[in-house]
Amino acid sequence: MDGKHIAPPRTVGFWGTALFPLNGMIGAGIFALPAVLVAAVGNFAPWMMLVGGVLFLPLALCYAWMSARFEHSGGSVLYGEAAFGRFVGFQAGWARYVSAIVTAAANMHVMVAYLAVVFPGLDGPVAAPVAVAVGLAIITAINLYGMRASVGTLGVMTAIKLVPLAALVVSAFFAGGELGAVALPEFSQVETVILLTFYAFIGFEGVIEAAGEFKNPKRDVPLSIVTMVSGVTLIYMAVIWAFILIGPEFAGENNALAGSAEAAMGQIGSLAIVIAASFSIGANNFASGVAQPRLMYGMARRGMLPSWFAYVHPRFLTPFNAILFYGVAAILFGLWEGFTVLAVAGTLIRLVTYIVTSCALPVLEHREGRIVPLHLACVIFAVGSSLFIASQTALQAWLVLGGILVVGAVLYFLAARQQPDYALDEG
Repeated sequence: MDGKHIAPPRTVGFWGTALFPLNGMIGAGIFALPAVLVAAVGNFAPWMMLVGGVLFLPLALCYAWMSARFEHSGGSVLYGEAAFGRFVGFQAGWARYVSAIVTAAANMHVMVAYLAVVFPGLDGPVAAPVAVAVGLAIITAINLYGMRASVGTLGVMTAIKLVPLAALVVSAFFAGGELGAVALPEFSQVETVILLTFYAFIGFEGVIEAAGEFKNPKRDVPLSIVTMVSGVTLIYMAVIWAFILIGPEFAGENNALAGSAEAAMGQIGSLAIVIAASFSIGANNFASGVAQPRLMYGMARRGMLPSWFAYVHPRFLTPFNAILFYGVAAILFGLWEGFTVLAVAGTLIRLVTYIVTSCALPVLEHREGRIVPLHLACVIFAVGSSLFIASQTALQAWLVLGGILVVGAVLYFLAARQQPDYALDEG
């Protein structure tokens, strides 16, 4: 069977779908942010996280409403193309893909650094990059084998990172600490901390890029986005609450959450948190390693990239070439010390795709004859917040983004204009 004329099957149900936004949001941040928030706003920190979740929800809703319109893989590529044309759709996908590859390399370096606490042999000029390459190769191999194997592995990694956090929260009931009076922080403090809480939710959008392999994407993707943004907000609040009860004196220290776990559960608790942190970063990377090749596959299906990237393995039924290319590229970036220059633009690129996706919603609704007022209000808030966060970004990130878009424009106009495999109005 010709791999260019078959499509990956839809094998993932709701709970498998939900693993993608959950792991996109919960990476390394949850092990560092509680101490930072407590140091900044004291006992108001859990409520500050709730404020951040509420303020982030309009953007999540924009994605939920847009994802309910499409059933193929590609995410912002499809949204940008449907609303603003093929060039915008291509640039949204190209920039997102480039940033994802270098971010995968950066995240794997962080994971290896966490594991080096337990296995000191990984901390070395040769051992560290080799471990990064091996880690990325394992992700690629599992991903090549099939979506079921990928989702199953992601589920196991999710459990490994959440169980120690749950144990920390439970141990807080027996810590004997007190929350004390909650004092509202000064406005200047709130404005600064909101930036931190916003970053805690970045990454939820990876779920839209693999929608073509979900059983019921128009239902499950929107539901998983809203459910997981709400759930992650509660998880953060619970962990911060536990941190305050067990030992806020660890605020400001490196591995502050591990220090709290040791105070509550002994050395085993501290070790469990370190392992959970490494698996949390790994699961975040794994989810990206599953979703991003589907983004490139979707672009190839839309005729924006060579059809080579649309090849589906006849046995494993995975977008084989797209996955292999992503894995090899990530490994090469992981071995190149200069890749961090590109990684600085990763967050800014996400913000650009946030704006494209949000603005696409009223454009499509206008063409249909009616813009929903609630949708428009969420779009205005989502675009405004994204622009505010983008304004805080360093000049270097903007220059890198500009370079990526210029390269993308050259590739777009040099590429052969292939016909898409399906029409956007088919979903």
